[in-house]
Amino acid sequence: MISFKLTEEQEMVREAMREFAEQAMEPIARDCDEASSIPADYLDTSWELGLVSAQIPEEFGGGGERSAITTTVLLEELGAGDAALAIAAMAPSAFVNAIIDQGTEAQKAQYLPAFCGEKFHTASLAAIEPHAMADPANPRAVAEEKEDKFVISGKKSFVLFGDRASEFLVIARNGNAVDAFIVPRDTDGVSISEPELNMGMKGLTTNTIEFERVEVPAANRLGGDDGCDVRRILDASRVALAAIMTGMSRKVLEFVIPYTKDRVAFDEPISKKQSIAFRMSDMHIEVEAMRWLTWKAASQVEQGLDATKAASFAKNYTAEKTMWIADNGVQILGGHGFIREYPVEMWFRAARTISVLEGTVSA
Repeated sequence: MISFKLTEEQEMVREAMREFAEQAMEPIARDCDEASSIPADYLDTSWELGLVSAQIPEEFGGGGERSAITTTVLLEELGAGDAALAIAAMAPSAFVNAIIDQGTEAQKAQYLPAFCGEKFHTASLAAIEPHAMADPANPRAVAEEKEDKFVISGKKSFVLFGDRASEFLVIARNGNAVDAFIVPRDTDGVSISEPELNMGMKGLTTNTIEFERVEVPAANRLGGDDGCDVRRILDASRVALAAIMTGMSRKVLEFVIPYTKDRVAFDEPISKKQSIAFRMSDMHIEVEAMRWLTWKAASQVEQGLDATKAASFAKNYTAEKTMWIADNGVQILGGHGFIREYPVEMWFRAARTISVLEGTVSA
């Protein structure tokens, strides 16, 4: 039997995150986009919720409640509050979850306690490369083994909070394999660019990081001598992004429904126009489809199954449909869709941007 019913605990998490999104995220979303920055007090407030530390095992100071499905549920609610602020709140998760899932005991003991403190602390996954048709699972960055260390060379873009991350988890080719390596930000040869200028989600800081023959100890290879499965890292990231995009798409729909009921044209609300009603019906169908695809992928991630196909389906489908839903939101509002008085133009820019931010968060 297949059941999509959430547990009582998951329902509580969803309601708590929905309340946080309404009270702490929606009121500042526009200001963050306009100012191209996110307030430190928001990051600290979101940190107090334990969104990241709750997933860390208890022996390292966390809550020991690792669940990709529960994370997916809460990310949808945060995505409905604001996609950029949702990613910011969960920024360390891509690094932390990779350590939890595939790190050695020594790596867990060294790095995880830093993410259980009282103040916002972050590290980043460096996965995307700045060239056409880049594939995070097939990087150009290389790691050459040299006695008891690795020498890393390459360039990564869209690295979340590259300006403040304590470490980078760099995906690089190691001979015929692909591995991930922990690189402290102050390591010689690491160059961090000025913040990138992105079309949407402008409050979110991303940077290009260049690694010029950066030497790290062999112990910094994720998983130690056994290495890691980079696909598992990317699968969890794609599921998380799909959840955030589902939340943002749902928010567009929730916004346009009352608008169409209040907006009168030719003596009747535009919601009664067949073309408008059918379009919103299709938007609703797509949001539901996005959620089920995302939950299926999250379930496979949580069970430790091969989730690459399901995660890719979820991420690619939600990216396409989020853009379509955001565009319909702009079209339904007509001229109002293009002005800053209404949030749909901001959501449209965010929809175009979020699909390329692979490796920023993790379920």
